[in-house]
Amino acid sequence: MGLIREPKNVDFTVQSKPWTEEELRDFRKLMTELKAKNAARKLSRKVGTGSATTARKKRALA
Repeated sequence: MGLIREPKNVDFTVQSKPWTEEELRDFRKLMTELKAKNAARKLSRKVGTGSATTARKKRALA
């Protein structure tokens, strides 16, 4: 990966401002919802894939 040259009169550096308490609260709420959703998805995959994988293996052997 090479360096990116800044065009003339363009500055790529950005001054970030700290989040407000409301923004932090919303972000944390969103993250907990996403983590719960992903955890539920992983559980459903683990529970649902056992018999399907076995069936595929049996078909491949036959």
